[in-house]
Amino acid sequence: MKKVIAHSLFSEFDIGLFKQGKHYRLYEKLGSHIATVDDVIGTYFAVWAPSAKAVYVVGDFNCWTDNEHLLNVRWDESGIWEGFIPNVGKGSLYKYKIHSHNDNIITEKADPYARRFEHPPKTASVVWQDSYQWEDNEWMKIRKEKNALDAPFSVYEVHLGSWKRKFTDNNRSLSYIELADELVAYVKYMKFSHVEIMPVMEHPYDPSWGYQITGYFAPTSRYGYPEEFKFLIDKFHQNNIGVILDWVPSHFPEDKHGLGFFDGSHLYEHPDRRKGYHPDWKSLIFNYGRNEVKSFLISNALFWLDQYHIDGLRVDAVASMIFLDYSRNYGEWEPNMYGGNEYLEAINFLKELNEEVYLSFPDVQTIAEESTAFPKVSKPTYLGGLGFGKKWMMGWMHDSLQYFGKQPIYRKSHQNDLTFSMTYAFSENFMLPLSHDEVVHGKNSIIGRMPGDEWQKFANLRILYSYMFTHPGSKLLFMGGEFGQHAEWNFRDSLDWYVLEYDFHKGIQKLIIDLNFLYQNYPALYEKQFENDGFEWIAYDDFENSVISYLRKGKSEDDSIIVVCNMTPVPREVYRIGVPKGDTLVEILNSDEEKYGGTGNYENKKVRIEKSKWNHRAYSCEVALPPLSTTVFAIE
Repeated sequence: MKKVIAHSLFSEFDIGLFKQGKHYRLYEKLGSHIATVDDVIGTYFAVWAPSAKAVYVVGDFNCWTDNEHLLNVRWDESGIWEGFIPNVGKGSLYKYKIHSHNDNIITEKADPYARRFEHPPKTASVVWQDSYQWEDNEWMKIRKEKNALDAPFSVYEVHLGSWKRKFTDNNRSLSYIELADELVAYVKYMKFSHVEIMPVMEHPYDPSWGYQITGYFAPTSRYGYPEEFKFLIDKFHQNNIGVILDWVPSHFPEDKHGLGFFDGSHLYEHPDRRKGYHPDWKSLIFNYGRNEVKSFLISNALFWLDQYHIDGLRVDAVASMIFLDYSRNYGEWEPNMYGGNEYLEAINFLKELNEEVYLSFPDVQTIAEESTAFPKVSKPTYLGGLGFGKKWMMGWMHDSLQYFGKQPIYRKSHQNDLTFSMTYAFSENFMLPLSHDEVVHGKNSIIGRMPGDEWQKFANLRILYSYMFTHPGSKLLFMGGEFGQHAEWNFRDSLDWYVLEYDFHKGIQKLIIDLNFLYQNYPALYEKQFENDGFEWIAYDDFENSVISYLRKGKSEDDSIIVVCNMTPVPREVYRIGVPKGDTLVEILNSDEEKYGGTGNYENKKVRIEKSKWNHRAYSCEVALPPLSTTVFAIE
């Protein structure tokens, strides 16, 4: 029997779509696939390498010997090499040894479409196939309403390798199976609606946190097998928790076994270093104008939604993709055909990506990490937008952390930092992020940025979180922030779970639970979170007292709630606010409650509303504002 048997999974239609950049299910064709040919079980291999003059499969089944298993090049100028190798099965290790037409360069590459990889630092691809049986049918039926723009969407961002470690077992990370038990139970306990997992795709370098990917179609083997990662996702779904993956189409590393210079040519990366190299991350940038590369990336996005039942993709570093001059000095970039700095091919790629995602999976969300004022990021493409469902509200994050980092005595001069977000809050569908990026590289932890003594630090943190959860937009909080971890995040260490022995930290955790409950159970906080008429200032100009107050409104006027934030340690025992017509205000959350670590001395029982003009309203009432607090009222 021949060592490589001619065999193909591609039709002429497949090849036509591939060349046009319109084949969005390439993971069904390229890569390694266990198959039966002529009654013999083996593996079909297919790889795109148009500059190759020969492509060999080398692996543990041929002692990694060159010239043993030569793939066949297709006749249609697609650049695809393919073939069936008998008796190669699940678990076999392999790479592609590529002899290039370019200067006779020889590369040895991992399979870009491999479903599994060896545990780093080893780099071989692994032939893999699983028959996982999903048990999340109930979730899949309802996830459209769970992911809707008018639904509460509260996200716990987690790095799987450092969320919790086994100190008794060489300080190792938890496995996917262990996380399915412990992490799922914790996220449910904290009442988050979704979890966002930092890049889980295979990557060679731990300090990259997963953002330098070499195996785009494989969950990292650090924590277990692919089907075990599916089991983790399944368990989240069975507990009514959505799963978002960080996805990185913006750049990839130059590791020798990776995508860079794949077939002796600039295949996946742009050949012009002004477009193909990222100076900040010392990595390569995809060639978004090449059809086959677009098909690779869009197929990868759909792969995770299709094969792993993922509920959303948070797309990393969008700003770096859409601007030619991102992190580049004058003379280091070339303007587009219109003389501008927009990367037109990347913009078109993102539009095409979002159109296909929402066409194929209308019940998921794509979320852009985009930090500039680029317009209409989260608007549909037919309205001239990029087509994302949501966009991170980086301005809110920067302004809020800057404001809360100031001593209260100075805040009256900086109240605009806090209120400015409302001038643009509804220009996009914004998600409010306090992410991993804010607790690394010397920035300090979130609690570490708060001023004052210990009591004041925690009181300030309670206001910040309460303000975040009552501000328009969906929410994201990085792990550790939910209990006020003091230390900066370190990917090598577990979170400091021991601090929950202390009341202040337990108080923060209880507050996050109650804020999630508040957000999910009061329609005024989510039904119109992306609409201008879902928010109304009561007073934003009380600079002297450093107090802000506002209304959040749902579809029914009866659902409106009032939020009052006192940004100083001075209690306001009698503070008048203008309110809509009603009989009474009922306190539904007070961040100064004793159970959260507050004083517990300033409870508002039912507050009578009077027909007395205040804040340009015909009705008003007097409330007690605790020191450094947020108080939330329902109107009855």
